[in-house]
Amino acid sequence: MKSLTEHLWFETDRRMQFINITARVEELVEKSGVREGLCLVNAMHITASVYINDAESGLIEDYRDWLEELAPHEPIDRYRHNRTGEDNGDAHLKRQIMGREVVVAITEGRLDTGPWEQIYYGEFDGRRRKRVLVKIIGE
Repeated sequence: MKSLTEHLWFETDRRMQFINITARVEELVEKSGVREGLCLVNAMHITASVYINDAESGLIEDYRDWLEELAPHEPIDRYRHNRTGEDNGDAHLKRQIMGREVVVAITEGRLDTGPWEQIYYGEFDGRRRKRVLVKIIGE
């Protein structure tokens, strides 16, 4: 069995940002040499997410609006978590909604995704360095 473990690093300039990481993950699949297997892509921070959806700008803005309606950043005193001195209670909730990771099949050396599926990193408490784990296993 072959395996590859790599980390992608992000430091966004905005509090909430969505970054298409599909091409970077595809490069790692190719580097791994795995022809048949699985690729795990995992946000390694509790205020960030990895998810799969369409790469359509309107949808990205819809996510931004929807998440802000569900868990608005302000007023920050609405979240008990922020009593610890943090101001990111909303980011924890947004991460829970969007998810921690995705697992994608690798078939014939390529990510086996649907026609419009793209892998995204979602940042909800940005402006500091965070990482995403990419773990590829298979034959």
